[in-house]
Amino acid sequence: MIPAKFDYVRPGSLDEAVRALADGGDDAKVIAGGQSLMPLLRLRLAYPELLVDVGGLDELRGVSDAGEALVIGARTTHYQLVHDPLVAEHCGLLAQAAATVADPAVRHRGTLGGSLAHADPAGDLPAVLLALDATLTARGPGGEREIAAADFFVDYLTSSLAPDEILTAIRIPKLGAGWGFRYEKFHRTAQAWATVGVAALVRRSNGSVAEARIGLTNMGTTPLRATAAEDAAAGAEATRDALRAAASRADEGTNPPADLHGAADYRRHLARVLTGRALAAAAGA
Repeated sequence: MIPAKFDYVRPGSLDEAVRALADGGDDAKVIAGGQSLMPLLRLRLAYPELLVDVGGLDELRGVSDAGEALVIGARTTHYQLVHDPLVAEHCGLLAQAAATVADPAVRHRGTLGGSLAHADPAGDLPAVLLALDATLTARGPGGEREIAAADFFVDYLTSSLAPDEILTAIRIPKLGAGWGFRYEKFHRTAQAWATVGVAALVRRSNGSVAEARIGLTNMGTTPLRATAAEDAAAGAEATRDALRAAASRADEGTNPPADLHGAADYRRHLARVLTGRALAAAAGA
């Protein structure tokens, strides 16, 4: 299909972009890589009157070391996440999950900020950012504000960004010694959205699990933390059987969708199985 008519601006700075977005009001949208927004435009599921293109703003791109955390520009592509040495060293879960997104063409164009702002619960990276306890920075006419990942996703395809705000950066605490990670994903084809995905982080101590964090993809209208399974894994022996038992609670508190790709009870089963695998791999069991 052909998108509805819209105006287009390509600002030369972040301040210009914020002003353009504010001037456009509720009928303006931000576009960067376009891998989330363009399909919606073609299907006329979105019909903004103004597109504000931030694709030329290099200040929104790249990974920097901020001491105890990494700061990643919102325009950083999935491909860059996969290959950046700082991400590999300190946030390996993010690199691992980014490598599973769609196909190489999408990974070269799609951006971390675009994936998060799109807020699709079937997207791989939102659940990963939940597990990593990330903080997101948004810029609007009133200045900057920080939003915890746990507060950023509010409903299906809906984030807590105000209409006049631009997501600019993501701050991710570095994983210290003793942490293992794994992203497990089930999908019909290599390019398809995840039927279910599980982002697991495990910190081991003396042969046991000292702490576990689990993010779930496509198990509700937003990405979720599997808190019941996290609580069950904490203090358990770092063995496959013990972690499989903890994973049996992964679907508690979820409300998975039912569609052509899987019934709700099938997704619940996948969440339990994939969580067991992810926890075992993250714990080195």
